[in-house]
Amino acid sequence: MQITKTLISWYSDNKRQLPWRNTKDPYYIWLSEIILQQTQIKQGLPYYEAFIEQYPTVFDLANADEEAVLKLWQGLGYYSRARNLHATAKYIASELHGVFPNSYSGLLKLKGVGDYTASAIASFCFNEVAAVVDGNVYRVLARFYGIQTPINTTDGKKMFKALASDIIDSKNPADFNQAIMEFGALQCKPNNPNCSVCPLKENCVAFRENTISLLPVKLKNNKPKKKYFNFLVYIINEQQTIIEKRHGKGIWQNLYQFPLLESKHSLDEVAFLKELQTREELVFDNLTLFNSVDIVHKLSHQHLYTKFWVIKTSVIPKNNKPIAISEIENFAVPILIKNFIDVFNFQSEI
Repeated sequence: MQITKTLISWYSDNKRQLPWRNTKDPYYIWLSEIILQQTQIKQGLPYYEAFIEQYPTVFDLANADEEAVLKLWQGLGYYSRARNLHATAKYIASELHGVFPNSYSGLLKLKGVGDYTASAIASFCFNEVAAVVDGNVYRVLARFYGIQTPINTTDGKKMFKALASDIIDSKNPADFNQAIMEFGALQCKPNNPNCSVCPLKENCVAFRENTISLLPVKLKNNKPKKKYFNFLVYIINEQQTIIEKRHGKGIWQNLYQFPLLESKHSLDEVAFLKELQTREELVFDNLTLFNSVDIVHKLSHQHLYTKFWVIKTSVIPKNNKPIAISEIENFAVPILIKNFIDVFNFQSEI
């Protein structure tokens, strides 16, 4: 097909030089694909390089402590990816003796590996004809063919997968998959693409009908829930603070945070003190609100309205084990907490 030839030709002239494009080692490809899920290349590249340096083989990653993996992942978000990454590394190292499955169907059985990632690894490493469909591919196909079916519906996912499978180069699936994703990232961009120099414009339905800004179609999700978080930043005897590990299911599972008081609405100091009484943690010398305006941390399914309360005390709260303030950088924390730690100067408060 002409679109297939055009994309591969464009890719050969315009592709970026990226480290995972210089290897067919499934460990490196898998690592890059997991890191780049829902992450732009410019953000993910330093993490990829850090992981390769720290864990050059799947055995190194498998033998790592989960907290160390989460710490290295810190800032990328969607921490379930890191937990799945570590679990899959242990499975491959112990059960598969370090050898990755060499087919789409085999890769799909790995924890944290879905259709896109399995297709990418299978085509890049083993030259299997397995079409990738990510956000870039959705955009290119929706615009070129003028498809109105929403991409986040069952019918839409089936339609775009079938279409990508129809136009993939069966002799060179790896380059085709790279090409269509790169084309979406660099040429057929989400906003203000430079259609005047696009090699596909002559046959592009969206260009012809001036519907570029309307495609692809995506159904809106329900409004995210609002939650109100109050983090208790203890400064104990001018030397220690308290952090706690989050357990149970959730995006921050096994990460650390300051003690949390969740409320039904944003609290002022009077309301906060009333809430604090219920925890029997009212023994303190000084209370300061770090941010008078809520810090809004937006997640896909909820928005966290957050305040940090600095509590100076000489009494260790019950059932808590403090750590030295100097050690706080050693713990893996959510980006919301990390941003606070980066800005808040503990030493100036002592």
